[in-house]
This record gives sequence, structure tokens and C-alpha cells, in this order.
Amino acid sequence: MMHRPEQVSLREVAPRDGLQNEPPVPTGDKIRLLDALSRTGLSRIEAVSFVHPRAVPQMADAAEVWEAAEKHPGIRYSALAPNLKGVQRALDAGFSAIELVVSASDTHNRANVGRGTDESIAELADVVQLAHERLAEVEAIIATSFGCPYEGDVDPARVAGIVDAAAAAGVDRVAFGDTTGMATPRRVNDLLDAVLSGVGTELPMLMHFHDTRGTALANLLTAMDRGVVEFDASVGGLGGCPYAPGASGNVATEEVVHMLHDMGIETGVDLDALLGAAALAQEVVGRELESGVLRAGPRTRLTERP
Repeated sequence: MMHRPEQVSLREVAPRDGLQNEPPVPTGDKIRLLDALSRTGLSRIEAVSFVHPRAVPQMADAAEVWEAAEKHPGIRYSALAPNLKGVQRALDAGFSAIELVVSASDTHNRANVGRGTDESIAELADVVQLAHERLAEVEAIIATSFGCPYEGDVDPARVAGIVDAAAAAGVDRVAFGDTTGMATPRRVNDLLDAVLSGVGTELPMLMHFHDTRGTALANLLTAMDRGVVEFDASVGGLGGCPYAPGASGNVATEEVVHMLHDMGIETGVDLDALLGAAALAQEVVGRELESGVLRAGPRTRLTERP
């Protein structure tokens, strides 16, 4: 067996990635969910996104949510932005961790942010300069890293080229988004082979998997065996992409924590508290979520049944 890490870092993305794909949730409920997640032991939470309300009306109250939310010491809260204007709004709201999304697929980038991939890449240096002047870090999230719903397969070499361009622009971190759940363990290995041969290998790397086709946990284990120790996950499996047909939810945070803890890999997360937050997420969106651990309970509870 390959060497596996003793600890993995998870970023919870339900407050942004999850809720942006639901009918608009009341501001108070968004705050309740964000606060509940802040009490689970998570060290990283993607809180909101600063996008134009016409594009994603679910995030129109981002500044209000963030202003009212609890800010726990030791938690790295981040905000996503589609462009320089959104980054400015995130910085003005007080965020010190900014995510800028760029798609490996040009078609998806145009659907998502209204311009080509090269145009988004060209703006990275300005974003980095602005953020660094405000003592904030920038993470470049490369959407459709493993495939595009419009174009099909994405060449790993193209993704590696974007990583190199992001590194040249001065970004602090890079993430790879499996936007429609097209990744498989083979494709994870292919992407890492390409990326790790480039110039951006010194950047901290994170993987963001969807469980659309049931491969998310297998993909996570594959990436972990290759040295990746940072992953996105979404409580209850909430999430998707409004500009990616067929993109169902992210891998559920409680499923990742449940599996990793049973393997002896620490996450710092209290699973019972997380399941409470997942139940709240289910209440907030008003429907049953697809998480198996939320539905059946963790393995350890089997011995507690009469």
C-alpha cells in the first residue's frame, strides 16, 4: 500500500457552492448553517461568493451573511469571485483568502463568467497584486479540470499550462475542480502526472470532487496516495454548478470524514457535530439530501442499536 498521510485538511464549501444551486435560501438560514459548520472543528470554510446578483441571485446577500456570521479564530474563511470587481468586493468585506475561478474549458468559462479562459488568466496578475496589497492570498480554482459538459475530455496538459500561468501570475494556491463528476482514478493520475511535471509544483494543491457518477471517494483516495492532502467537500453533498448540465452534488463532508477517521487519518472534525450541521442543511433546503452517512448514520452507531 502507498504511504498515506496522518492528516488531511478539508474545506467546507456548502455555504457557497452548495447553496448557490438551491432555490434562494433566507439570509438567516444561511447564517445559521455557516455558524453550525464553524462549530464542527473544520479549519477551512468557503463562506460566500461575490458575483453579480443577476448571474447568481442565491448569493446576492453575501456581504450581509458574512457581516452577521460568527468568525471563529483558527478557521480560514474564504470567498469566491469571478473577476477583479468581485475580488474588490470580497476584500472590502474583510476576506483575507480569495478564490478566483477559471475554467480549463473555454466554453465553460464563457458560460460561467462571460469570457474566454485566456482572458481570465490574463487578469490573474492584477488580482494577485490587489489582493497582496491588502494582505490577502489568492487561490486559482481551475474548473472542468477533468472534463467539460460542453467539450468533453480536457487535455491534462492544458490544465498544467493554466497552473504554470497561475504560478507565473503569483497566485498562492491552486485547486482542481471536477465540475461535473467526470473524474476517475485514472484521470486523477493523468492530471497529476501532467501538473507535477510543470513549473507550478511548489503551489499547495487542492482537489474538488463531485460524486455525480459515484467516483468521488475513489478519486480522493487516489489523489491522497499521490501526496494531495487538501480537499473540498460539502455537508450533505450539497452543490453542483449552475452552468454545467448534469452536475450533481459535491462529495459529502461527513462521508469523507467518516471514511478517513476509520482509516486512522485525522481531519480535526467532530463527526457528530458535522452530522448535526448536515441535518440543518437538509432542513434549510427543504429536501432529503443524498449523503449515505447522514441517511444511515455512521458505522460506529451500529453497535448502539438495540
